Amino acid sequence: MAVVEDLHRSYGTGTGAVHALRGVTCSVPRGELVALRGRSGSGKTTLLNLIGGLDTPDSGRITVDGTPLAGLKENGRLTMRRDRIGFVFQTFGLIPILNAAENVGVPLRLRKVPAREREARVALLLSLVGLADHAAQRPGELSGGQQQRVAIARALANRPALLLADEPTGQFDAETGLEVMELLRAVVRSEGVTALVATHDATLLTFADRVLELEDGVVTLAGEG
Repeated sequence: MAVVEDLHRSYGTGTGAVHALRGVTCSVPRGELVALRGRSGSGKTTLLNLIGGLDTPDSGRITVDGTPLAGLKENGRLTMRRDRIGFVFQTFGLIPILNAAENVGVPLRLRKVPAREREARVALLLSLVGLADHAAQRPGELSGGQQQRVAIARALANRPALLLADEPTGQFDAETGLEVMELLRAVVRSEGVTALVATHDATLLTFADRVLELEDGVVTLAGEG
């Protein structure tokens, strides 16, 4: 689903330069939940942003769902992110004035999906994440774990091929973190999506089909979970 070859990315210049990625080569097989493990500052977010087309590398190649990102202009990258990649962040990013169903439906509205089809898809996704009874509640009326479930449902709205999640359990206690990882594994199976999940929590690796470990911008481990 995603192939990364000899990827380099630095920020700044001269002696103050930060080398976030130093020749990373790895792959995310189709249909798997892959955990990207590493300490803070190891390069996890940089790698996710590059694969998601939110940033561009200094050198190296990235292919997502058969499409080389280097060959895409900005409009092409926007279309890729809208139609084929879903993002889940630690901070949820929900719109406070919209209820859960409306938040999930935002990507579908942007694509001008007809109302009946949109409403059916939103209802299905809220049921999938266990929030069918909370559709009318706004983010401020939901727990942190419930808000993250809404964010996951929203990321799945456009049926992406690849789901990128950056520390999606970082704000939670151990029990809620496990619940979120269980949900991600379930949606990988039920929606047929591929997921790359960045985490620093070793206890969550048991949910992964495969584990990539980053240390100082270098992949030091690549194997089955």
